[in-house]
Amino acid sequence: MARLRRAFVILLSLALLSSCAQTLPEEDHTLHILATTYPVYLFTTAVVGGAKNVEVELLVNSQTSCLHDYTLTVKDMKAIEGADVIIMNGAGMEEFMADALSQSAAAVIDCSDEVPLLPTLEHAGHDGHDHEEEYDPHYWMGCPEVAVFTIGNALADLTGSEEYQTRAFDVSNKLLDFGDSWCKTLHGPYPIERPPLITFHDGFQYFANAYGLELLKAIEEEEGAAVSAAEIKEIVALIEENHIPAIFVERNGSRKTADVIARETGCTVYELDMLMSGDGEGIQPYLDAMDRNLTTILEAFS
Repeated sequence: MARLRRAFVILLSLALLSSCAQTLPEEDHTLHILATTYPVYLFTTAVVGGAKNVEVELLVNSQTSCLHDYTLTVKDMKAIEGADVIIMNGAGMEEFMADALSQSAAAVIDCSDEVPLLPTLEHAGHDGHDHEEEYDPHYWMGCPEVAVFTIGNALADLTGSEEYQTRAFDVSNKLLDFGDSWCKTLHGPYPIERPPLITFHDGFQYFANAYGLELLKAIEEEEGAAVSAAEIKEIVALIEENHIPAIFVERNGSRKTADVIARETGCTVYELDMLMSGDGEGIQPYLDAMDRNLTTILEAFS
């Protein structure tokens, strides 16, 4: 999987490197970049690096596991209005911005444009809303280097500066090396036995694919939404049938049902981080969070 990711990124970089054409004005002013989510903010600040006269602001830094019900604040609207460039996660993540974007003059970079998106998982225990997105938007958990390259090439295209492409290449290599190292740990000469994953959030599909883990069941449990008794019975049966010692919740999500199941089966509940909020910048906070996630997997199944 890691080799396929690296080959895909190399092909992507070759395809995009020739598309550098200056479209932003050359006036001596600060370039205001607005990143919509924390993962996008980390990737963008890593690519921007120490570029002069560039400011990167984060729009949504909320301790929530889902942005479906997010509502823009007055502060958010002012940030969108003042942005020269808006960098989005895409893939349906920012539905709440549709009206604001239609009135914005900012250049928009959609990080999901080149990502091989996966279909949204069917899940139970959701809030009952009819969401329109067809694809899973949580790709930063498994193939972040594609978003990094998209940001670097788009900023180079907008500004005429190749430094963004150079930094994107360096950052992407760090991400790929990180993935290679962990895949060797998980699937090396003495692979660690790994039962399938049961997660209480539907955002770990790319994560499982990237690191060769089996995702057996994903239950999307939001605040105020109850998982049915039949669903709980099914999960208990899966845990017993597959001898699963641990189940996983998202750090900012609900764990009510997971705790009920843990008491029923004796399994342990662990937390995984989807990086929906934080206070760092650059690529290191992302690598640290993913390292904690993978270390948690090892601990849970040791």
